[in-house]
Amino acid sequence: MPRVFITGLGFVTSIGNDAMAVTRSLRELRHGFELYPPFQKPEIPVKVIGTIKEFTTDSTDPEDWTFPARYKIKRELLRSMAPNGLFAHCAMLQAVADAKLTEADCSNPQTGLYAASGGSPYLTNYHHERLQKFGVMRCSPLGIVASIVGTLNFNLVAAFKIQGASCGFSSACASSAHAIGFALDDLVLGRQKRMFVVGAEDGNVDAILPFAGMRTLSLQNDPNIASRPFDAARDGFVGTGGSTVLVLETEEEVVRRGVTPYAEVLGWGQASDGYNVAISHPEGSGAAASMNNALRAARVSPGEVDYVNAHATSTLIGDISEARALRAVFKESASKVAVSSTKALTGHGLSLAGAMESAFCALVLRHGFIPGNAHLTKIDPECEGLNLPRTTEERPITIVVKNSSGFGGANVALVFKRV
Repeated sequence: MPRVFITGLGFVTSIGNDAMAVTRSLRELRHGFELYPPFQKPEIPVKVIGTIKEFTTDSTDPEDWTFPARYKIKRELLRSMAPNGLFAHCAMLQAVADAKLTEADCSNPQTGLYAASGGSPYLTNYHHERLQKFGVMRCSPLGIVASIVGTLNFNLVAAFKIQGASCGFSSACASSAHAIGFALDDLVLGRQKRMFVVGAEDGNVDAILPFAGMRTLSLQNDPNIASRPFDAARDGFVGTGGSTVLVLETEEEVVRRGVTPYAEVLGWGQASDGYNVAISHPEGSGAAASMNNALRAARVSPGEVDYVNAHATSTLIGDISEARALRAVFKESASKVAVSSTKALTGHGLSLAGAMESAFCALVLRHGFIPGNAHLTKIDPECEGLNLPRTTEERPITIVVKNSSGFGGANVALVFKRV
């Protein structure tokens, strides 16, 4: 089968806005959490999020936004963006430069783009209120494309003149992992030679606070212990936003362009729980099936895996479900393969999570380390039997599995290999 590689990365995240900063944060277990000013009200029980530094996107008018001066974005492009679109555009510029792509490499029928976001509830609410208050003819003609699910692919395909396949993915917190999987298929089947995969979320009040109604957000007011996957005292996830972009290319393109990849994408698998609209299967059956499918597609045995970047969000039910799935898949190897959740550092990026954490996997494969489980003090007894390192392990690794799960029991597993 044709081989596929990750050749470029771009980051706007709570733990850094470029690959070097992100790598340092992962190594040093440096989190990106802060007390979020809009949440510091008595009626809001949630206090902490993973904040995006250097960007200000509080206004409904993009011309009021601020972002690093190194990014040059035309006014006409900004006018149709949501905050997640701004983050994604900046991450795209990074990824294009990182992969050493020319404009011709980006804009041709053999280069496509898959994206994932929940849209922008923030701008959707704003434009709907204007519609109700002032009438339809006082609404922005760009309000729809700036706010609905799909805003990422609309804007990025137009801005970067993408001519190949383009599509938006919507499977909640598995969305951008699905995007990577289907991008891999397109490359292996010869439909495309290069794919951008983008995940992004606003990471503001409207995007995060509704999850408090589901009782899934941490109520901690100390940023240092708010997100602690696998810990007995965890009480929910911490929300975040930002964007990550990955460039996937065929081996033929890698050789032609003479670039050094971060990692190889060996295979992927997916499966559904068929259990509950919002809660993971108690035994992790869908997650286990997705991992088994991915390992089979990648032709990798469980004993060959060095590290699993877990989906584990720091919720009571989800972490236990995934722990059971890991024990079921890895069996006697479960106590050997290192498992950690980098959401202890970043927070949960929702539909962004799969892309962001897959990019983290590419970084750890290139630089030779395994991030520890930050803030893990006392392992939940239900998660015993797993190898959950507390500190970063500096050692070369060869095979990594990345898990993602979403509402409705959508599960995705991806397998990456060191180049």
